Amino acid sequence: MRNVLIVGGSRGIGRALVQRYLSAGDRVYATVRAAVELEGASVLSKVDLRDDAACLALPRRLGALGVSQLDIVIVNAGVLLREHLEHLEPGAHSGAEAREAAFERIEEQMEVNALGPLRVATALLALLGEGARLALVSSRRGSLGDCSTGGSYGYRMSKAAANIAFVTLARDLAPRGVSVAVLHPGFVQTDLTGGRGDISAAEAAAGIFDRIESVELSNSAAAFLHATDEALPW
Repeated sequence: MRNVLIVGGSRGIGRALVQRYLSAGDRVYATVRAAVELEGASVLSKVDLRDDAACLALPRRLGALGVSQLDIVIVNAGVLLREHLEHLEPGAHSGAEAREAAFERIEEQMEVNALGPLRVATALLALLGEGARLALVSSRRGSLGDCSTGGSYGYRMSKAAANIAFVTLARDLAPRGVSVAVLHPGFVQTDLTGGRGDISAAEAAAGIFDRIESVELSNSAAAFLHATDEALPW
């Protein structure tokens, strides 16, 4: 029975991942910001990826639950805020206040989506031994080669930054026997997408589960993978 930690497990894809790993017979631990019940899983509340102290406290909190090692860590938490060129271009929208607000949204997404995953992953390294797997639920909007539309500056920038952070982790963690996956879940029907999407959260979780099962040192972060196993351009 494996120990699996889902970072950001309260809703959407994260909640579906909790259920998918429980159905596989794994012990599942999930971090959330606000207290929530996840039947069958152990919940660690008040974990905000902007709070380094909360991230650093996770090994101790997991230890109190009897966890001395993690077999799989999936960093799923993230935020999507919207800003487009008209919000950034001086005089094009509603003046300096709109521009300042747009840059504040970009900064928040960089903090949560880029620094947050690196912050929590490195805080957990002592629990990741040989054979462990670390996965990032990213987005194809962070792909430079797949940027066919504009807008969403902060989200795109933050996901691209997270991608390179986890590719770098893959190289640094290879000598420890830890493999890394960088995954796009698909266009999923969640609160983040306003309920729009091509697939359900459960379908996305099933694809993510399969991709993580297939990752090993020989293909650690070797490609930016869609949950369907399609390789996406970085």
